[in-house]
Amino acid sequence: MWIRKRRGWEISESAATPEHVFRGRRRFLRGAAGLALAPALLACEKEAGAQGDGELAEVDPSAGLYPFERNARYELDRELTPEADATSYNNYYEFGTSKNIVKAAQKLPIRPWALTIEGMVEQPLTIDIDDLMKRMPLEERLYRHRCVEAWAMAVPWSGFPLAALVELAKPASDAKFLRFESFLMPEVADGQSEPWYPWPYVEGLTLAEATNELAFMVTGMYGKPAPKQNGAPLRLALPWKYGFKSSKGIQRIVFTAEQPVGLWQAIQGSEYGFYANVNPAFAHPRWSQESERLLGSGDRVPTQIYNGYGEFVAQLYPDQNDRRYFY
Repeated sequence: MWIRKRRGWEISESAATPEHVFRGRRRFLRGAAGLALAPALLACEKEAGAQGDGELAEVDPSAGLYPFERNARYELDRELTPEADATSYNNYYEFGTSKNIVKAAQKLPIRPWALTIEGMVEQPLTIDIDDLMKRMPLEERLYRHRCVEAWAMAVPWSGFPLAALVELAKPASDAKFLRFESFLMPEVADGQSEPWYPWPYVEGLTLAEATNELAFMVTGMYGKPAPKQNGAPLRLALPWKYGFKSSKGIQRIVFTAEQPVGLWQAIQGSEYGFYANVNPAFAHPRWSQESERLLGSGDRVPTQIYNGYGEFVAQLYPDQNDRRYFY
């Protein structure tokens, strides 16, 4: 039974106000290891206090790997979004429908964290996130990010090409799609207790999209591990698609012959489709997509088809006038 009280997809973008970034919590390490890290922890505590939260963020074992070398192939036509804006204005319905979910997201444990790869692959695999990073070609890319709500940002993402993960998985010849599943932890993610969302968060790509050079698995941003509210420890970045396609907190990837049904597609299929490529010519049923608001400056700029990445991806879609590719 559908309940008409403030469903997530009915909250207008204008109702949410950006907040300053908060720092989350970290457990103090004990024993000799804790003593060795004490100066760094104290420095982090001082920074956290300046942000208005005196507790420390969880230690990320991959922190020493950053920053990654930047790949100059991916350039921007705009300034990078200030880090404080990109990390404090977040859609993450697992932690609530507000954009201000920074503090709530700190409950999510990011270690241990394993990724399971299964389905139509040569050999199912479960691999620890830190072991996975050791096996992947790590780099930084500057990408535009466009939300279906018509706001946008420009971010230095760190991670590795999704194509490299597909190669590791060795999919069967008749595998056509990838199904991404995010974590399911209602004990720490209060939003996952809401009955009208079909948790866990699910999204999907065609195999051709997943092996396109733009598809990127994100582990960090701004030269360090990604914050929990931005999808740590593993998320997608698909810059030619609306942001709801870029799953956060990914724990499972299934190779399949069947087209996956994403969470938003399942809830409201007339507004959120499978492909969800950016196109100003096709309005959302409740707002225009002709322009976008840039986080940080607040400027409005014209929306570009495929978010400006047509040279990389247009060949994947046979007809840019076919609406099914653009919602």
